[in-house]
Amino acid sequence: MNSSALDSFLDKWRTRWPEWSVAEPFVAEPERARVVAWFSLLQEFDDMLNASGDPLPADAKLAWWGEELRSWEGRRSRHPLGRLLEPVRAPWTQLAEALPALAQARGAAPDAAAAHRALDGYAAAVAAVEAALSGGAQRAGAADAVRVQTLAQRLYDAGVAAVPRSLLDVAAGDPVQRWASELLRAWPARVAGPRARRIWSTLARARLAAVAAGVPVEATPVRTLLRVWWAARGA
Repeated sequence: MNSSALDSFLDKWRTRWPEWSVAEPFVAEPERARVVAWFSLLQEFDDMLNASGDPLPADAKLAWWGEELRSWEGRRSRHPLGRLLEPVRAPWTQLAEALPALAQARGAAPDAAAAHRALDGYAAAVAAVEAALSGGAQRAGAADAVRVQTLAQRLYDAGVAAVPRSLLDVAAGDPVQRWASELLRAWPARVAGPRARRIWSTLARARLAAVAAGVPVEATPVRTLLRVWWAARGA
């Protein structure tokens, strides 16, 4: 496999998350490349969930990824990210079977509960793979952390198109900020899950808090370091 192709996927994720340069030392060195590969894969899925316009290209990519993840069970990867992820025995087929939910979740949900329900299966599959990648047992609440972060990223990427219809009454205030505030209430400052997820979660939550407040995110190295240190400590 072409190493430059792999690097391009990893670099794309790092470009979107420059705070990771401060956070990465809190992840064990042997795990760092695999963690970024995994987060890069999830970013691909986020992009397909949040695609606008003609849905056919994104749907075709989701179908391709479903086939690719099933092939990882038999150690037959084609995608560059598989070089780092496929060797881990993880429930790749479970994740493949959850991908169609992303296409179904693109439409505006009628309310907050429906928005969460639409991603239940996907979040459970992601949490199961993360537990395998980290070599530990899945923690209670890990899927909840994945689901709310996925919804937050959707809001960050898609704006008002991601807001449940029940929150679109502009007379009650900015709907994007209202949905961000609701998601924050469902998102503890330190979540369940492997250390890498806890760290990424705290970075993503800081972005959502800024959206809720209508201000730029404060991601200075010192502030990022404090957030990451707290998240890395665990429960």
